[in-house]
Parts: sequence; C-alpha cells; structure tokens
Amino acid sequence: MDRKRPHRQKWERGASDSSASSEIVVFWTRRASVCDECGSELGSGAFIRLVNGKARCMDCADLDHLVFLPRGDAALTRRASKHSSLRAVVVRWSPARKRYERQGVLVEDDAFRRAEEECERDAGPRAEGRARATAQRERLDSRFLEDFASAIGKRYPGCPTDVQRRVAEHACSKYSGRVGRSAAAKRLDPDAIDLAVRAHVRHRHTTYDAHLMAGWDQRDARAAVAEAIDQIIEQWGRPAHLAHPIATSRPVT
Repeated sequence: MDRKRPHRQKWERGASDSSASSEIVVFWTRRASVCDECGSELGSGAFIRLVNGKARCMDCADLDHLVFLPRGDAALTRRASKHSSLRAVVVRWSPARKRYERQGVLVEDDAFRRAEEECERDAGPRAEGRARATAQRERLDSRFLEDFASAIGKRYPGCPTDVQRRVAEHACSKYSGRVGRSAAAKRLDPDAIDLAVRAHVRHRHTTYDAHLMAGWDQRDARAAVAEAIDQIIEQWGRPAHLAHPIATSRPVT
C-alpha cells in the first residue's frame, strides 16, 4: 500500500477544483513525497505539480526557473502575473479549514523585477525588496558562480558573456535545487553545463513557455521547440567570431 497515496488523492481533488480555469496549479506539500518522473525524494514543504495523477517536481514540470511570490501584496502579484508569460498558482492544504488555499504565485524573475520596479515608482522605495535582493546576492557562491560561467564560455564560445553569467546565476543559486547545485555541476561536468544552457535557451529564446501557458503537454511543447533549441546550441558551440546574434522566437509580454 502506498502510504503517500491519500495525499495524492487530496491533490487530485485540489487540481479538479481548479480545472475550470486555465491556471497551472502547484501544490505546496506538508508531507514528504516522491517525484514520479525522476524518482527524487521530496521533503515536506516541496512544490509539486500533478500531471495525469502523477507528481512532478519543479525540475520535471519545467517550472524550476520560476520564483515564488507569496500572497500579501495584491499590486505586486497582479503586475508580476501580468508580465510573466508563464506562471502558476501555489496552493496549500489548510488542516483547519479542510480545503486548499492560495499561498501565492510562481512567476518569471524578470516579471517579478519589472513589477517590483513599477510598485516602487508608485509607492516609493521598498525596503523589503532591497533586502530580498541583497539576500539573493548573498546566497550566491561567487567563486563557484565564476567557475560555472567560465565553463559555459569554454564549452559554448559563441554564447554571449552576459548570457553565460545569467545562466550560471540561475543554475547555481543556493537552495534552489537546480542543476547548478548538483554534485555533477560542482565538478563542472559537461552534461550539467549542457542542461543549464539548454534550459535557458528553452525558456528565454523559444515559445516553449507560451505553449505551456496555453495548456500544451510538456512533451509536445518540447518537441515543438526542439529544432529552434538545437540551432541556437549549435551556433553557440562555434567560436565567438563565427556566431551570429540570436533572434528569440519568444513572444514579447
């Protein structure tokens, strides 16, 4: 008997309650579970998405590049959601109320930053935002970050320097659980470098996120952008003087 099954039945009820809308729903768990896609052990407090009754971690759900924006600031949430081409609603079971309650949203980092800037212009400087940005910078292991970015440059000499840095910052952020924090990445394993670069290209230079937002299955969305990704990866693999500027196919939001 699967001791975790009752919780999955509860997730399914929560997903069913949200089926009338086109929102992507992510569950903030209270107990440990397992990702049915990669087999990773997920501790309590993990984010999972339920797909056809199967639990997927954020990596396997292709939502790991999103950042969590807690509920509480309606203007910030509204603006970040508007600017994010891919977003998800985070819900958590309330034992007291016996129902799932909205806890916040997952949005793209650029959308969050843009919304925060707009809110700052409206309401003046936000100390909380500055503190959060400072904490994020402190969580980055600067030495490892530089090594990872350098490894990207060596493997993909045609990749712009600023992109190498962005890929490294995203992949190597502490406590994120992303590929850059894996043991293979810390060894600067080529496979880990490839995964980080391909993930960046998928989300930043193709229409992949738009497909997910439109309700496409992950496999279909990946297949639709596979050729575009391969073209960019091939070009970045060339020496810098042979590479050409990359024109993103991602829609402007």
